[in-house]
Order: sequence, then C-alpha cells, then structure tokens
Amino acid sequence: MLFDPKKLLLIAGPCSLENEGVCRAVAEVLVKVGKKHPELNLVFKGSFDKANRTSAKGPRGTGMEEGLKLLALIKRDYGFPVLTDVHERVQMPAVAAVCDVIQIPAFLSRQTDLLLAAAATGRVVNVKKGQFLSPQEMVHVTGKLREGKAKEIWQTERGTTFGYNNLVVDMRSFPIMKQNGYPTILDATHSVQLPGAGDGKSDGQREFVAPLAKAALAAGADGLFLETHPDPSKAISDGPNMIPLAELPALLASCLAVWKAVRG
Repeated sequence: MLFDPKKLLLIAGPCSLENEGVCRAVAEVLVKVGKKHPELNLVFKGSFDKANRTSAKGPRGTGMEEGLKLLALIKRDYGFPVLTDVHERVQMPAVAAVCDVIQIPAFLSRQTDLLLAAAATGRVVNVKKGQFLSPQEMVHVTGKLREGKAKEIWQTERGTTFGYNNLVVDMRSFPIMKQNGYPTILDATHSVQLPGAGDGKSDGQREFVAPLAKAALAAGADGLFLETHPDPSKAISDGPNMIPLAELPALLASCLAVWKAVRG
C-alpha cells in the first residue's frame, strides 16, 4: 500500500504543472521538508489539464503528453510517487503508465464508467467528494471503486457548495467518510476556493488554509492535499488559494504538531 497509517499523507504540488521550473522548485522544497519530517508520506501532484475552468478563456495547462513528461521527470529525479487527475476514460492508459495515483475530480465523482476505468488501472485511486455530495454519499462512490477492484482507495474532502461562490468544510465528514474503510484527506487549498467569484475565474481565501488543515487533522483526517507555487500571483490557475512555496515548510510543521497531538 502507498498509504501508511503511521505517517501523515501529504499530496502537494502546483495546481497546473505549468513548466519544469515550477515543478522542480516545488519538488526541491518537498525534498527538504521530507528530510526534516520523516513522518510525512509525500506524493507530488500536478494537473496537465485544468478542464473545469470557469471561462473558456482560462488557460488549461501543458496538455497530457507534456504534463506526463514532467511528472515522469519529478518521479525520476526526486523519487516521489506522483498523482494527476483524469477527466476521460481514454486518458487512463497513458496516465497509469506514469502515475502512482489517479485522481478523480470532484465534479466527476459520480461518473461510474470513469471510476471503474480508474479502478481497472491497478493504481491507487484518490476520489474527491463532489461539492454537491454529502459525506454519507461517499459510501456509494467508494463502493463503485471497490466493485471495480481498485488496488487502493483514498477519499478527499474539498468543501461543499454553500450558496453562490462559496464552499464550507463540515468537519463531521472525516469520521463519517472513514466508516467506508478508506483514508480521508482534506484538500485544504481547494476548500478555500470561491468558485467563479473572480470575474471569469475562481477567487480564493488562502488565509483560511491553515485553520482548516489543522481542524481537519484534529477531526481525524489521515492526510492533506495542498497546492503550492513559487509565486501564486503568476500561477495560471488557482493562485488566490495556493500557498506561497516559501510558506509551505512552516505550515507543514504546525500541521504536524496537531497531527502528533491528536495521535498522542
């Protein structure tokens, strides 16, 4: 299993893979963090296609071929398991050839054929809870993956739609979802998104990433999903909710303190 219950699972990387410079900058910081905190179980993430853009004018990223080359480079040069998200069944073989974890986006979490195709790859499947789903409904999502004989299943909370352009995280989600028998993760950066609130793109409130991350760990979450960038103001997507790379080590140290306290 890639998940280790004795370690805090951390999925971290840029929202969009963008380019080699951004990917290497993030990976180098993660290497240092991993050496300082061996209790972290690190997975590098990045998207090759930001398919769920607010506007058709929003940049979508590298594309699959170039994005998978970047993920393979990170895996080879830094030794991290790598994760990316898929939007279509046809993408599965190429992604599974490179990635250790296949992620199902929240908007697609009920798409049965996509879930079954991900399960059939033999890779770990991380499925994000749809913004329109209750935590109780995730039993059906993970049930599809189990029926598809998924090798390993992770569940990620990323907030629930609460009125227009707003998400909230119900901390009851973690003990409820854990009853399904699979690790639970908080996507702390997408949970502070303000969907569609940025004049044709999403806005965000990164100042709430730290309190939500700590609260989730106190509520029993097994891992964190954190997007980071050397300069979020220049990121092609989700800049307002990403953590500036220079601030990531301190954030992780404080989160680990909570995780250790909860586990005695």
